Amino acid sequence: MDATAAVTPFSTLIRTASHEQHTEAETSTFMGDLLGGLLGVDAYTRYTEQLWFVYRALEEGAEALRGDPVAGPFIQPELMRSAELERDLAHLRGADWRAGLEPLPATAAYAARVAECARTWPAGYIAHHYTRYLGDLSGGQIIRDKAEKTWGFDRKGDGVRFYVFEQITNPAAFKRGYRDLLDAVNADDLEKQRIIEECKRAFALNTAVFRELGEVFPLSA
Repeated sequence: MDATAAVTPFSTLIRTASHEQHTEAETSTFMGDLLGGLLGVDAYTRYTEQLWFVYRALEEGAEALRGDPVAGPFIQPELMRSAELERDLAHLRGADWRAGLEPLPATAAYAARVAECARTWPAGYIAHHYTRYLGDLSGGQIIRDKAEKTWGFDRKGDGVRFYVFEQITNPAAFKRGYRDLLDAVNADDLEKQRIIEECKRAFALNTAVFRELGEVFPLSA
């Protein structure tokens, strides 16, 4: 890293380094169509299904990392989303929501990478933790609002519970605290650079899921 990097907070480095990939994910055709109200609730349901596979990998790996010196500080129960996703899927798919539930190939690859990092590389796990949860606390709220208006879900109710962090009363303060954790991460400069690269990879994996969802739900010309 150069001299500038030495004084630039790591939370700033990771945000700016992944900006291009973040923009690419946010501006995917599928997400644009979904947020534009151009797709039906079936597309929203399929998207929610894919999220469940990714968060299951994230959160099944979390418990073993709770005492880890690098990843441990990031394992915060108020962030966990699997239970909320399962409530949403029960609402969207019915009580037997697990029946026939399959990840898209891109989702399976994404979840496998998350699980691999959780098992073998705690610092890499942080990259996936950051890209998912901080995104949920920020842009995820736009998705919730659009979903409520487009498909008639109750405000912060079944169908959009994934986006509702009931245990986080002040998201702005929470995000500041999270950035403080990033700035204090127990890693040297080389490892920090590897975390940034894994963050870029996480966004690319997410974008691949959007691309495949776009192939499943193309808008008719």
